[in-house]
Amino acid sequence: MTNAELNQPGYEIPPEIQNQVAVTTIDRIYNWSRRSSIWPMMFGLACCAIEMICTAASRFDFARFGMEVMRPSPRQADLLLVSGTVTKKMAPRVKRLYEQMAEPKYVIATGSCANAGGPFADSYAVLKGVDRIIPVDVYVPGCPPRPEALIYAVQKLKEKMREEVIEKHRR
Repeated sequence: MTNAELNQPGYEIPPEIQNQVAVTTIDRIYNWSRRSSIWPMMFGLACCAIEMICTAASRFDFARFGMEVMRPSPRQADLLLVSGTVTKKMAPRVKRLYEQMAEPKYVIATGSCANAGGPFADSYAVLKGVDRIIPVDVYVPGCPPRPEALIYAVQKLKEKMREEVIEKHRR
């Protein structure tokens, strides 16, 4: 977190202490820490998963976003990357994985199939978008989407996380 971000709590700070004392809110520190260490769940359904894996490799490097640890368990993850075609047979399992994740949790739908069924939208066996069973925070278009598009989606998710309030997540 930069000094400029810390010293903008929403009220005026006397100039004599601006560079000596950091004045901020709990929400800003909480959101900064969550944005800086997103743990995605290692979960792929179809061809878009290859692009997700490519994004985690050295050329595109998710590690610069604090996402180098792909978690194998939903209880350890806070981001579900739905990559690929969600069939009606797989939909209950995707929903169960989402429900097992701890709050706050986020979802990025990757590819045309996860967003709206893609080229299989007319099939009786394909779900017409994962947002019919779980809430989606960011959609990534493309078939398959490029790693740059997934990185852009992560940046958009971080912008969303920056504005959240802690009290909305408490139950």
